[in-house]
Amino acid sequence: MLFDLFKYFFKLGFIAFGGPAAHVAIMEDDLVQKKKWLTSQEFLDYLGATNLIPGPNSTEMTMHVGYHRGGVAGVFVAGLSFIIPAVILTVLVAVLFEKYGDIDWVVPIVNGIKAAVISFIFAAIFKLGKKAIKDTFLLIIGLVALVLCVLGINEIFVILGAGFVTMLIRTQLMNKYANSMFILPLYGLMEVGFSNGKLFLIFLKIGAVLFGSGYVLFAYLDGELIANLGWLTHPDLVEAIAVGQITPGPVLSTASFIGYKLGGYGGAVLATLGIFLPSFIYVIILQNLLDKMKKSIYLQTFLTGVNVAAVAAMAAVSLEMTRAIVIDWKTGLICALSFFVYFYWKGINALWIILGGAVAAFALTFVNL
Repeated sequence: MLFDLFKYFFKLGFIAFGGPAAHVAIMEDDLVQKKKWLTSQEFLDYLGATNLIPGPNSTEMTMHVGYHRGGVAGVFVAGLSFIIPAVILTVLVAVLFEKYGDIDWVVPIVNGIKAAVISFIFAAIFKLGKKAIKDTFLLIIGLVALVLCVLGINEIFVILGAGFVTMLIRTQLMNKYANSMFILPLYGLMEVGFSNGKLFLIFLKIGAVLFGSGYVLFAYLDGELIANLGWLTHPDLVEAIAVGQITPGPVLSTASFIGYKLGGYGGAVLATLGIFLPSFIYVIILQNLLDKMKKSIYLQTFLTGVNVAAVAAMAAVSLEMTRAIVIDWKTGLICALSFFVYFYWKGINALWIILGGAVAAFALTFVNL
């Protein structure tokens, strides 16, 4: 049983391009329709459960399937089998970037890739925003969150704060708890000096509160590693997003890329461990509580606020990244063309956008205006 889990998810980890939605679609076809490991209802129940706890949805789906087939041991076998291939490939790309990224003819190509990436980040924001903003109240929550993020308020506080405000107002608990403020101890890592141990704690903290799409990770990273600590730049962040798109498996494996960039192989291991460890813990602990959680009006309203604020945080970060990436007419042209291609050819894989940006950037090196 455990070996079957390892075999399937290890293979999936090497071929699962296209992001969480594509990963879930592949699993549904393989595990429900072909292998019959789960019924359709069981699969849907687990899929719904992933939205109730922080962490990457498709990765947590592998863990739920692992628990279904092999108990606690199955959680670790399935989850690690899916994560490890992505981490290996991501670190390999990181090594190549480190070695060749500063070569003169490579720099314009890397800049072109970064400019192209902006298009599907905004596309993700647009799609998630349409889904998250269900009424005027949530629109106001989103606008307030956007303003706070633009003003430099830490994204984790904004997102969790939006969740609590939405829950308190919509469940009419505001008066009861108005004088009882719940504040997470999230600012214990504000020292600027770098260490791999501190890097691990930062990613552990993010993994513990990361609701929503994997793209929301970049809003958290902007607040923690750029605004607070200054360890990364916005171009570094876009570079990490690009790597997350050209490698298979969970988008959160970009933590491995950032970890390597900041702290070498040790940093890659610790950042990866930090970002994924909370998901293993949540899935194991909450297996027996999922039915109650799905029926909780408090959790449901909390998540509606979190999702809207997460989209707002992504929008604020993306505007900053665009300013840092579009540095001349060439990167501006690549960015505009990428927007056109992405929205004109609906459903196009982001990998083709990235490759197109690289080719266009290389071609434009021969144009001098």
